[in-house]
Amino acid sequence: MDASPQETVSDPDLQSALQESRQRVDTDFFDLSLRELVRMVDEDELQARPEYQRKFRWAEKTQCELIESLLMGLPIPAIFVATNANGSWDVVDGLQRVSTIVRFMGSANSREKLGMDDALTLRDLPQLSVFEGRRFESLPRQIKFLLEKRYVRVQVLNDQSVHEVRFELFRRLNAGAIALTPQEVRGVLYRGAFNTMLESISENQNFKSLVKLKKSDKDNGTHGELALKFFAYLDWQDKFSGSVTDFLNDYMESRKNDTDLTRENDLFDSVTSELARVVGGPVKRPGVGWTPQNQFEAIMVGAGRLIESGTTVFTPQAGWLADKTLVSSSTKGTNTTRALATRIDRAVELLSGSAPLV
Repeated sequence: MDASPQETVSDPDLQSALQESRQRVDTDFFDLSLRELVRMVDEDELQARPEYQRKFRWAEKTQCELIESLLMGLPIPAIFVATNANGSWDVVDGLQRVSTIVRFMGSANSREKLGMDDALTLRDLPQLSVFEGRRFESLPRQIKFLLEKRYVRVQVLNDQSVHEVRFELFRRLNAGAIALTPQEVRGVLYRGAFNTMLESISENQNFKSLVKLKKSDKDNGTHGELALKFFAYLDWQDKFSGSVTDFLNDYMESRKNDTDLTRENDLFDSVTSELARVVGGPVKRPGVGWTPQNQFEAIMVGAGRLIESGTTVFTPQAGWLADKTLVSSSTKGTNTTRALATRIDRAVELLSGSAPLV
């Protein structure tokens, strides 16, 4: 009979594991007035990524009811933020609460920062119907003061916390409401020139012509993750140990402060241009209606290796995308170091025309 968890893990071991995990987390909390919260957005001390509004946006009724709750003094959930090295905060959970407060109380400049054009007008309030049609600027002065002095709890994950903890907190808090993918989370936590470049090159027309995604993956950061995988596997293949998410997080963390990205831009353009020429459409294999991502990443990395070694023209044989070695290493046990090396090495051979098909 198998041993139960209670029999295999001692109480001291449980306590030690818990203590180690708790030491990786550094948190604080503040009670901020709404006036201060709006000011911080206006002065870029509190940042919410407006591009994620496309994923989840409250209806007008829900926004109005939040303001009604604040006017009535009802409690609202805490806002979670993560600190950056420069002391600014990124909104981790509470995007719509922050956006609604800024839309109602903030300046046109603040609203623009969060991707909102117009100020919020109160409509159909369940309790405060007398506020129908009111905007913040039309409220009596004493009610403005009352609202501005309302406090909201802000829970802060400090930058001393290891980045794996920041990533996991963001993923968990947003799993229900916004359902961000790992790459969209990385776009928030590892902002900088490298991430901006990934967002830009993922719109490269040659690159997009090579990738046919499932409908559910077209607008969720998959293009950006494929671009990230190209550089991560090209530069760090020897550091890959099997956990794709951790590997990509570590690579982005290492690149977030890089500013000279000439090599990356030029290489990506050369790789996608030459692959678009030889493939002539999306990378697919017989029987698969969309681009197989493990196979595609190997082809991209193989192409990158060839171009960096001086081979600028690829000469694959007809039917190379169905090569048995390439397909097998892209479909079975794909997240092992051996499978990764096999499919990348095979892609190099096939693109250079140096080996027969199998």
